[in-house]
Amino acid sequence: MAAEREQEHVRVAVIGSGFGGLGAAVRLRRAGITDFVVLERRDGVGGTWHDNTYPGCACDVPSHLYSFSFAPNPEWPRNFSGQEHIRSYLERVTDTFGLRQHIRFHSEVQLMSWDPEELHWQIEITDGRRLTADVVVSATGPLSDPKLPDIPGLDGFEGKVFHTAQWDHDYDLRGKRVAVIGTGASAIQVVPAIQPQVGRLTLFQRTPAWVMPRADREISGVERWLHGKLPATRYARRQLLWTIRELQVGAFTKRPNQLGLVEKLARAHMKRAVKDPVLREKLTPRYRIGCKRILLSNSYYPALAAPNTDVVASGLKEIRGNTLVAADGTEAEVDVIIFGTGFHVTDMPVSHRIKGADGTRLSEKWSSGMEALRGCTAEGFPNLMTIIGPNTGLGNSSMILMIEAQLNYMVDYVKKLETLGGKVALDPRPEAVTAWNDHVQDRMKRTVWNTGCDSWYLDANGRNTTVWPGTTAEFRKVTKEVRLEEYDVIRAGGTNGSRALAGAVSGRGSGASAFHAGEEA
Repeated sequence: MAAEREQEHVRVAVIGSGFGGLGAAVRLRRAGITDFVVLERRDGVGGTWHDNTYPGCACDVPSHLYSFSFAPNPEWPRNFSGQEHIRSYLERVTDTFGLRQHIRFHSEVQLMSWDPEELHWQIEITDGRRLTADVVVSATGPLSDPKLPDIPGLDGFEGKVFHTAQWDHDYDLRGKRVAVIGTGASAIQVVPAIQPQVGRLTLFQRTPAWVMPRADREISGVERWLHGKLPATRYARRQLLWTIRELQVGAFTKRPNQLGLVEKLARAHMKRAVKDPVLREKLTPRYRIGCKRILLSNSYYPALAAPNTDVVASGLKEIRGNTLVAADGTEAEVDVIIFGTGFHVTDMPVSHRIKGADGTRLSEKWSSGMEALRGCTAEGFPNLMTIIGPNTGLGNSSMILMIEAQLNYMVDYVKKLETLGGKVALDPRPEAVTAWNDHVQDRMKRTVWNTGCDSWYLDANGRNTTVWPGTTAEFRKVTKEVRLEEYDVIRAGGTNGSRALAGAVSGRGSGASAFHAGEEA
């Protein structure tokens, strides 16, 4: 029996059971593909919404837009849902679409290697299990592995230390002296959630964030009833939310100066809550709003203005015993350190575990920056698709829209393999990857994200490999189908299909370019 499990082969292996992985599973089943597994390292579904359970954890995208189009939820309790509601939604999606039979929990991928002879992926799981798959869909997501800074003296700290994504619910913060490191989306939710109960809260702020009001409220029973009984009302609400955000994209991607009015609104929001001009000066960003992600909160500024809160306008430099020392020399003695320092986004940890056709790891391939054809496939790694890959992130709308666009591409990818027939693989052509990424980076030059701030959108080389510089409608258009002229068709025995074959199957001539310049992407 053990030998049989070691030889197990599936058509598709999906890594991760967050929105990307569960969405992939649903779309595969709907396409009639049931020979697949979902490998999940945790004990439950949800991805980042399973792992992040810190106080105040919630989504900053409206609930009715932060859900699958094929699995609407008329029962969202608030405009902006909390972690527990989103995870519950994903549990219901899992059960409604019969996905549990495909999911294998406690199954973390240790290594994935492409076998050029057999034209499949060899996958090694943590407990020694092995399986092979014709196609792998990596849906680990960019917000899956916490990032901890290398702070001198951290090992000698005698108090409690944890990251927001690894919250210790058994530790009582009441009356403690707490340091929060970072001012990103997690930190601005944690700070107001814990400030009333801690003895002293010290926020180490390397860079202040632009914070806008959060238009949150409870969704009434009447609204929920209407959305359940009259689906058109639910659809109209989602369409309105989507349209507003699509109309905002131009300011982010082409006309950053138009965001000046938004900055004035953010300043007014701060001034209403923070009366101390010295504190306001500390909290006022020196970069164009939108360059870093705009954050939403009604309680962050009041928490910072509270008597038991100190704001250190400098990053943490070192730790001496239980004393934290900022870069400007400010010291604070604390009992607890909470890191709200984000995740490995531009250096996805899963890339270190994937070996391509020539034995090169994906992390090595991306050592100068992540690049993928249409954000989905990497040259030298046949039959590997990434959900939320390079340059598919958003700064103002719902990532579920981008995920669903990539799922369209995934389904067409598998169907193209079936059309080609036999043992076959697709490997993105180098010139196609280069053309696509040159086009994306050229568009990136005009965006607000390239106006000079240091954000998690940028990699170690200062290149934005995270965000999509366009609308979600544009991305859906360019990922509607797989263009075989952008791929080498690999057959068993090491032979490559010709461009003429690719053009014939895709319905285009063999001279089609990797990226059509006339296409607004």
